[in-house]
Amino acid sequence: MDNLSARQTRILKTIIDEYIQTASPVASLSLERKYNLGVSPATIRNEMVALTGLGFLKQPHTSSGRVPTPKAMKFYINQLMEERSLSLTEEVRAKENVWDFRNNFDELMAETTRSLAQKVGALGVSATEGGSAWFYGHSNLFDSPEFFDFQVCKSLFSALEEKPRLQELLFERLPGLSSIEVLFGEELEWDFFDSIGIVASHFEVGNAKGVIGVIGPFRLNYPAIIPTVRYFSNLIEEIGGVKNV
Repeated sequence: MDNLSARQTRILKTIIDEYIQTASPVASLSLERKYNLGVSPATIRNEMVALTGLGFLKQPHTSSGRVPTPKAMKFYINQLMEERSLSLTEEVRAKENVWDFRNNFDELMAETTRSLAQKVGALGVSATEGGSAWFYGHSNLFDSPEFFDFQVCKSLFSALEEKPRLQELLFERLPGLSSIEVLFGEELEWDFFDSIGIVASHFEVGNAKGVIGVIGPFRLNYPAIIPTVRYFSNLIEEIGGVKNV
């Protein structure tokens, strides 16, 4: 594991936070102007070069700024970010939205997926190992500039429509080894998936095993989305096990 200095870690976190907000490559001068990092633009620039060499940043061909790599985003998720969990009011509202569907698993999944998509403003997707799948919030993707490219949308929507690829994505690439899983499109090595990010969680209700998650840009708001996806997955297990109440 690369050992980053405290300054490098601070600069990397700032770059990722800025990139999540703006969707644009981040330059040293803009960091110095916007954030109180306590060092000069030249020092920031030198550290960005070092972070690029370590594989945490990359430089798009058309820009002088840099963007985080999957390696950087995983470091951010695992060690730097602070999760922003749902408030009690938000949890109660989410539960109320799906409670009436507790006796019909298909309707429960459809409504939970819809509620998740609306909550996070991305594409909600869920599926069971048996092959059923639910989607909601396709239009949310177009709020992100990454999806202005029709090839990105075409590639994503085609993958979702093809049952074998969807099952591979949700159950093989996201095997459920932890309570929450994050996958970046660049890791899939599928055409036009580099700008995509996926957060998912597995659940089990009776004999049904499945996964629910969110698909959006690589720069998803992970601090908010990760605890939200985890909560909705737990909600399926909780409400799916309630009968005739």
